[in-house]
Amino acid sequence: MTHPPLTRRALIAALAAAPAAAALPAVAGRDRKAATEVSVVVELFTSQGCSSCPPADALLRELAATPGLLAMTYHVDYWDYLGWRDTFASPEFTRRQKRYARAQGGSVYTPQMIINGRHPVVGGNRAAVLRLIAAERKRATCRQVPVSIQHDKAAGMVSVHIGKAQEETPAGSATVWVASMMPRATVAIARGENGGRRLTYTNVVRHLMPAGMWKGEEMRLRLPGKELFVAGASQCMAIVQMDDYGPIIGAARL
Repeated sequence: MTHPPLTRRALIAALAAAPAAAALPAVAGRDRKAATEVSVVVELFTSQGCSSCPPADALLRELAATPGLLAMTYHVDYWDYLGWRDTFASPEFTRRQKRYARAQGGSVYTPQMIINGRHPVVGGNRAAVLRLIAAERKRATCRQVPVSIQHDKAAGMVSVHIGKAQEETPAGSATVWVASMMPRATVAIARGENGGRRLTYTNVVRHLMPAGMWKGEEMRLRLPGKELFVAGASQCMAIVQMDDYGPIIGAARL
């Protein structure tokens, strides 16, 4: 069954129902870029070889323009046997989706969105996606731990700061994930289910790494930019996620 499409105006109105996260103060110096704090993280698992995915890819493109929302696209590789090898796919991203499924007792499919590490949903179900985003904004799940990220281009380093646990922060340890993204890419698909189409992707994750374990105390990390800004990636983000692929409790992006 298909769902009635929402207009772009309705989409923006729904996402603006809660206040957007404020930008962190700018860092002095031309060569440094400070981050914007995030209130909702949306992870889309998609494939160039999946004919059901383009509507979800288009929805993520709209979500990516929303202040305070971090929209990320992971290309999985398990549909490569259908005749087209996804040019952005990685076994690493497939493993992430499978671990979500194991933690949540669900299944692996495309297109799938995960909202704040808590809610799996069919990526093309606009109404359900917007409803979950609005609920997570109200819960402020993703703002339970202050997170900031900076890129010092002159030094070639990315710095991540995670604050102390807040009163509402769940007990336990969390993984600090650092990822880099390509803001936009258009691919001509020659074969497979989408053969003959030119498809555009937004915020394509090119590298994802666990950078440290956070245990409730203030934490600072410094990472070489050359390890992150690879394969066309020009943006960077940090995510604090409870262990065993639990809720995302803090995030920031450049």
